[in-house]
Amino acid sequence: MKAEVQLGIKLRCPICDRAFDDNLTGVVLPFCSTRCKQIDAKRWLNEEYGLPYESEKIQADSENDAVSF
Repeated sequence: MKAEVQLGIKLRCPICDRAFDDNLTGVVLPFCSTRCKQIDAKRWLNEEYGLPYESEKIQADSENDAVSF
């Protein structure tokens, strides 16, 4: 019989920085565990993370500058 070779890619969890294989069962990518996934969700809900944005005033000012000839 042929032996199957599983090539697991080593990943790093963005929360705890632990290295883990992507072929583990029960892994919630890109996190190493459900606990790390929940920590990440809590940080988003508490607005510890955010997406960059410009206020409407700054956007309007930059558009006015771009239209000038």
